[in-house]
Amino acid sequence: MSNRRIACWMSEKKICKINWVEFGKTSLQHDFRLFKLDLNKSLESQGPFCVLLHKLTDIIASADQGDPKCASLIKKVEEYIAAHPSVIVLDPIPNVRQLLNRYISYRKINSTNLHKHGIFIPNFCELKSTNVVELSHQLKNAGVTYPFICKPSLGHGKQAHEMSIVFNERGLVDCKMPCVAQSFINHNAVLYKIFIVGDKHHCVERPSLKNFQAGQDQTIHFDSGDVSKAGSRNSLTVLEPHERVDRVEPDSEVLKRIAGTLREAFGMDLLGVDVVIENRTGRYAIIDVNAFPGYDGFPDFFDTLLQCINNKVNAKYDSKLDRLGDKYFDDISLEKIDS
Repeated sequence: MSNRRIACWMSEKKICKINWVEFGKTSLQHDFRLFKLDLNKSLESQGPFCVLLHKLTDIIASADQGDPKCASLIKKVEEYIAAHPSVIVLDPIPNVRQLLNRYISYRKINSTNLHKHGIFIPNFCELKSTNVVELSHQLKNAGVTYPFICKPSLGHGKQAHEMSIVFNERGLVDCKMPCVAQSFINHNAVLYKIFIVGDKHHCVERPSLKNFQAGQDQTIHFDSGDVSKAGSRNSLTVLEPHERVDRVEPDSEVLKRIAGTLREAFGMDLLGVDVVIENRTGRYAIIDVNAFPGYDGFPDFFDTLLQCINNKVNAKYDSKLDRLGDKYFDDISLEKIDS
């Protein structure tokens, strides 16, 4: 196959973070040529390419919120994809879009069969009203208990990390609407991040929120990016002295099941899943999922990503050959019938 060009669009911040030069070198080792796609120029003039690798989440989110410039850029990309169905897109824009709304993505997780294996997503509901009585009814009907985490409904961008822990009904006035309320699960301040690349995945351990109980405490506001980043020494992640616990090694089979199930459910190859283990029951809880995460701590990430891309390119090429073969034999059959 002669066209082995990968068009890549990411923010400059993301490109710097992933080490673009190293990515380009690794691409060549896999017989691919990597280039930066310029959305301000004609996409046709930059083609042909066989793969579109992107992190368009910021632009998609802004477009969906009414930004005309971003809407125009996304329309341009979608029109190009529609006109070139042979291009492999990691990941399809409609599939990425569903991850931008936490409520929609949580419902998608809830619809899988993971619950049959003791894996769950904590009770949740979407809050939009400012009426405390109405909010209380919503929470009760959804089985959301105190304390709960209040997360912005928009699951991407800087503000997506601005969260709150609400301990009682009095704290409902502190919720910034629209948001998703999700029951807080005590998990001994340990978060497991599953990084998914195609049929491969890797898990890294990160700090997380300490254990909390419902009570008269005031609402705590925090940035989840600061709390759960590698090496974080935040006061919210330090367990009480009487809570010192032994380290738990997560079950690799459970993590594999989560990775495979969510990859299939969302129809995506580049996913990050946040998982905690409930300290009282040992059950695994999925608390968030996002598109094209940072992959910090993923060994040989570029090699794994390019193997995933290569597999998809080969599968598409083989499928094309099969269709051509079927057409060839159909034509021969028609000739025999005509003769």
